[in-house]
Amino acid sequence: QPGIDIMITLDISGSMRAVDFQPNRLEAAKKVAMDFVRGRTTDRIGLVVFAVEAFLQCPLTVDYDVLNGMIADVQIIPENLDGTAIGLAIANGVNRLRDSDAKSKVIILLSDGDNNAGDIDPLTAADFAREFDIKIYTIAMGKRGQVRMPVDDPLFGRRMIPVQIEVNEELLTEIAEKTGGTFFRADSEDKLNQIWQDISEMEKTEIKVSQFTDWEELYSRFLIPALILFVLGWILERVLWRVRP
Repeated sequence: QPGIDIMITLDISGSMRAVDFQPNRLEAAKKVAMDFVRGRTTDRIGLVVFAVEAFLQCPLTVDYDVLNGMIADVQIIPENLDGTAIGLAIANGVNRLRDSDAKSKVIILLSDGDNNAGDIDPLTAADFAREFDIKIYTIAMGKRGQVRMPVDDPLFGRRMIPVQIEVNEELLTEIAEKTGGTFFRADSEDKLNQIWQDISEMEKTEIKVSQFTDWEELYSRFLIPALILFVLGWILERVLWRVRP
């Protein structure tokens, strides 16, 4: 039974270092994404990561061990490539899904920021997704207000500083609505885990199980012995056991 084609699209910008999730946002996102992959069956799943650019990490595949290995290897982008190109990420996912014949085509987009890089507008990319019947689920990740972020200080080494990271919920909501998807807000590990479970439930693959009954006609095995016994019985009754008057 053909499954669903899904592109997981993860933000790997510098803000994903924030430790309002344990051990940080990116590692928490990777964990639930890998759990999601393990829960699928016949679906093809791929991976796009994005910061100032968007990169295909894994094309659509049913080899979940390979895919999860690639998810596990994902790292936060170097500072010189920092940024959040949501439009490019969507466009990259659309490019991988547009020619698919799957009954359902899905992009799961997780980000903790706003579109501030790339030359493709996110809403324009969402329009392209809609034209190819691709549904986008968007996840805004991060707690509201100030969060702690590790920084490397040349004098004091690595330390934590409070930072304000704003995620554009309005943009992510509009992207989802344009494509028939759903917007989610994840402000805790439990909520993030539940969101991925909800998406998994909404995008279930129906597996049809056909049952076959193998009938074997057994009466022929007993027919000949029964006839022999019948004939022998008739002979005994009519000939050998017949009593003379």
